Amino acid sequence: MTSGATEGPGERDGHGEPDGRDGRGGDGHGAHGRPPTGREKWEAFKQSPYFPAVVLVFILAAAAGLFAGSYTYAMANPTPHRIPAAVVEGPRTPYATAFVEGMEKALDASLELHRYPDGAAARAALEEQKVFVILRSEGEGVLMQVASASGASVAQLLGETGVKVADTIGVRLTVKDLKPLGEGDPRGLALFYISLAAVIIGFVGAIQLSVHARALNPLERILFTVGYALLGGFAIAAVVDWGLGALDLPFAQSWLILAFTMFTSGMVFTMFNTLMGRWAMIPTWGVMVLLGNPSSGGAVSWPLLPSLLGHVGRWLPPGASVNAQHTAVYYQGHQYVFPYLVLAAWALVSCTVFWVWRHRHPGGRDRVPEHAAAAA
Repeated sequence: MTSGATEGPGERDGHGEPDGRDGRGGDGHGAHGRPPTGREKWEAFKQSPYFPAVVLVFILAAAAGLFAGSYTYAMANPTPHRIPAAVVEGPRTPYATAFVEGMEKALDASLELHRYPDGAAARAALEEQKVFVILRSEGEGVLMQVASASGASVAQLLGETGVKVADTIGVRLTVKDLKPLGEGDPRGLALFYISLAAVIIGFVGAIQLSVHARALNPLERILFTVGYALLGGFAIAAVVDWGLGALDLPFAQSWLILAFTMFTSGMVFTMFNTLMGRWAMIPTWGVMVLLGNPSSGGAVSWPLLPSLLGHVGRWLPPGASVNAQHTAVYYQGHQYVFPYLVLAAWALVSCTVFWVWRHRHPGGRDRVPEHAAAAA
């Protein structure tokens, strides 16, 4: 360096020592030699990788507590709130009347009685899932007809309570299960598990597409979501039915319900990812796991859930999936369109939001206009 040259920022003085200046007239402590203010420190912290890490620490801690709390609240102590019951009219012995009154008292008036003129009408109501139990006279005793397929926990509660009431009033009770569960699923939880798998793998698949196939354009992302949903639904149904023999599924229908569930779950995450970016997992987890799965009626039937959860759960994808599978497997010929409409509504809204605001979704390939490419 010539003798007339000036030293630049960070260079050493004539004694070979750093000159302590940052090139802006300061002493290395920020603008004009002053230490950074609290606001400047906060802005620097928000731009650092520590900010999202700290936020995640608190979010994960809250999610852990909410996850345990939601499942415990819904499932740990199932209590009857409203159990629709059919009472067959006609010749009834005093024992039958006393038994019904005893059941109402034992269940704290949670039985919702519906009276039918004969057994055939009551059985039709049970097939349509309007009632969970049929109570009728039988000789000198009482016949209780339950449907474990409508909810194993409800059928168990009704049977145990009925035995206690019958012993108390001294009446003979016969309990019959008109809709028994399969041998491979004695607790009736398999439908809940396969629906849970479809929900979780559905939005995890969407997360992985965002991470590993970020360059997919919007239509391509939707099509690949359809692809893994169809293949994943087939794999779930095949393993549970053909592999384990836990359920005797109406294979095509159950497969498509699982695929529909998986696609809807994946698009729900994609929608939130479009609206919220990297924090999309929070509302997805809240809707699909914290609220949706405990209230789905799969592990604990809806008459035993807290009443608000029992109503809300049917409007969420996990509950709709469980209800659709439940009817397809155990109540063929008595299909309801409502659970399919719920899944369709969530899928349609999610796809619409994603498509309308697709420019906000992280990822995709930049497309250069043809005239700009020619000029380049």
